[in-house]
Amino acid sequence: MKVKAASPHPFIDVQALRVGMFVHLEGGWMSHPFPLSHFRITSPDQIATIRSLGLQQVRWDPAQSLQSELPAANDDSAALPLAAPPAAPQRSTPEPAEPLLNGDALAEAQRRRKLERQRDALQRCERQFAEAGRELKLATELVFGKPREARAQAEALSSTLVNKMIGEHELCVRLLTDAAGDKASLHALNVTIVSLLMGRSFNLSEADMQDLGVGAMLHDIGKLELPERLRHVEDRFSSSELKVYQEHVVHGLAHGRKMGLSAGAMQVIAQHHEHADGSGFPHAVTTERMSAPARIVALVNRYDKLCNPNLSARALTPHEALALLFAQDRCRIDTSILGAFIKMMGVYPPGSTVQLTDDRYAMVVSVNAARPLKPRVLVHDADVPRDEALVLDLETVPGIGIRRSVKPFQLPSAALGYLSPRQRVAYFFEPARDAEPPA
Repeated sequence: MKVKAASPHPFIDVQALRVGMFVHLEGGWMSHPFPLSHFRITSPDQIATIRSLGLQQVRWDPAQSLQSELPAANDDSAALPLAAPPAAPQRSTPEPAEPLLNGDALAEAQRRRKLERQRDALQRCERQFAEAGRELKLATELVFGKPREARAQAEALSSTLVNKMIGEHELCVRLLTDAAGDKASLHALNVTIVSLLMGRSFNLSEADMQDLGVGAMLHDIGKLELPERLRHVEDRFSSSELKVYQEHVVHGLAHGRKMGLSAGAMQVIAQHHEHADGSGFPHAVTTERMSAPARIVALVNRYDKLCNPNLSARALTPHEALALLFAQDRCRIDTSILGAFIKMMGVYPPGSTVQLTDDRYAMVVSVNAARPLKPRVLVHDADVPRDEALVLDLETVPGIGIRRSVKPFQLPSAALGYLSPRQRVAYFFEPARDAEPPA
């Protein structure tokens, strides 16, 4: 039986950090401004940021650190508590009849490492989504009794998400396998994540991104004033019920004023149901009078409600939702926003079930926002257990692409059970290419 050590990574004093060290930050994803909680330090600025967090020690991984960048033996700083990586054990020369690793064993070992990284990346995204969801739920719960604290909570969460997204690195839009939480929080967080990714694609200023994030989180806050049965618009609503539903925008603005929200965030709340052609509510304004953040949230809000309606039987696949927006709603959506959305999410957004050009069935699990035509897909393979399946990156496989979208009920039963399309579509983001650990 293999016994797992309590922690394979020793602590090191933050004053002893050096460029080249591979560190692991604890305390949760929201507690620091870095895109990942474990990474190799590449600049003195990163060291200064870690020290500014108020930590006394952090964990580090000598095996993944660049030893050439660490202090030399004759360097005065070598006296700092740096743990040297363990010396490699001496190996006796293997017998010719028992090679250390043959070709098949080596390939299997590489596959297992890749599968482990794949699982770790997904679990990391799901933890981060859950942590952000808890923060958003707390902000919502503070709206009535402590509105100023609610604003501070929402602004802190928006700032954290914006800091994770800004920079030169490419990002993937990632489908989550599980999204626990109440529907209102899931909807608000989904809209926030995708809206901020959209804002990033438009190179919005950091201030506009902050307003976009806060406005997206709180766009439906006025629904807290409505009876539960009127919080989701239905075809059967009477004219008076529809009027009550539409008043959630006015209620939201009233809460926004009590919270002391910025003008930019207030615009998002005020205009998230307005349309480019003036057919929206409450003021029937057109594109020219809508802010860029409000136009983004209006589109993403509509998309998420098509994928995740109150009645799950009416849910569209992400591809169907995108097709409907393009075919039926184009006149009501700013065309530049819609074009950027399609470019970012791809023609087959994460969560879409598809048939590949080699006839296999698959589900899109992530899209590189910079290269959306070649997403990563989970492929149905009867010879590989579902939890052992590697995600196929179409960008790295020449000659294979997506032939067509397939509705879940059109999938063969074996493929449907294997791919398990989500009842609720939830998204997060991650670096397009995680750094590979050193060989």
